[in-house]
Amino acid sequence: MKHDPDTRQKMQVFLAGIEGRAFRIAQFATGNRDEALEVVQDAMMKLAQNYSDHGADEWKPLFYSILQTRIRDWQRRQTVRNRFRTWFAWNEEDDEDTLEQYPADDAGEPSIRLEHNQFMTRLNRELGALPYRQQQVFLLRVWEGLDIAQTAEAMQCSESSVKTHHARALEKLQKQLEDLR
Repeated sequence: MKHDPDTRQKMQVFLAGIEGRAFRIAQFATGNRDEALEVVQDAMMKLAQNYSDHGADEWKPLFYSILQTRIRDWQRRQTVRNRFRTWFAWNEEDDEDTLEQYPADDAGEPSIRLEHNQFMTRLNRELGALPYRQQQVFLLRVWEGLDIAQTAEAMQCSESSVKTHHARALEKLQKQLEDLR
């Protein structure tokens, strides 16, 4: 970043506030902690280097657009790598982390924490089972609070696609988690 200290400070605060949620989104997409960290770090660097001169109110949708592009790039590279791994019969163990390792902010009662942990385990599993586009739209809309237009921009798709993916994700999650109501 080549900008004044105030802009640099604002960018640092923005990135610090968004990194944990961005990591979880990338981790769902990659299924691997280290790969997710790399994807998020790359997205943060691109935002800081190329878009710090934009208004701070533009950073969030820009960041998620960059993040989605980096995730797609990672998926393309994985597709090529997997072809070679299959061809040469390479097997690598995945280092899969789940949301449970990120404790809730509330210290609550043990029974509430247990219920929360059980819910998060189920939610993590069900989110992981969603098709990629539904999963990412759900995370951007519900967890990140992006509106339909911002999500469409980040996902590089139409607003109607965002609405469809979001509705389908909600329907599947409600159906899969209805026993927890």
